[in-house]
Amino acid sequence: MPLFGHKNTAPEPTPTHAHTTTNPRYSNSSAGGSPRKGFFSRRRSSSASSSDLDTRNNRHGSNKLSHGSTRSSGGLFHRNHEDSSIIAARERVLSAETAEREADRALVQARAAVQEARNHVKMLEREAEEEARLAKIKQQQAKDIGKRAKPLGRHDRY
Repeated sequence: MPLFGHKNTAPEPTPTHAHTTTNPRYSNSSAGGSPRKGFFSRRRSSSASSSDLDTRNNRHGSNKLSHGSTRSSGGLFHRNHEDSSIIAARERVLSAETAEREADRALVQARAAVQEARNHVKMLEREAEEEARLAKIKQQQAKDIGKRAKPLGRHDRY
């Protein structure tokens, strides 16, 4: 088979239609009426149904977007053109997500600070208990020494 066309060995019948004004460059068949089988030809029937078009648009993506969006798909430089309200909504969502992440970080830091403060208070309580225990021991020892010191000095009375 040739690369760009189809060579038909049968003699070509002349068209019988009186009103034939098709341009062979844009038709789906060759001048003889047989379908094109060239390298760049599209293999589809000339009467594509609306369900075929819907299927093709769903598969390959349609240029039309529903719900009244003004997004266009024209050209290399306007590929990402979107409606300003969509852009504003996207920016608000992004800023809300950022604020939420910062709030989560602040919450984690606050919880850590609370835990640290609680641990510090517990440590102070333990230190105070230990100091109180040591003070009681010291007090008891001082009392014992005082008892021993009481009988001293009996020779001082004349």
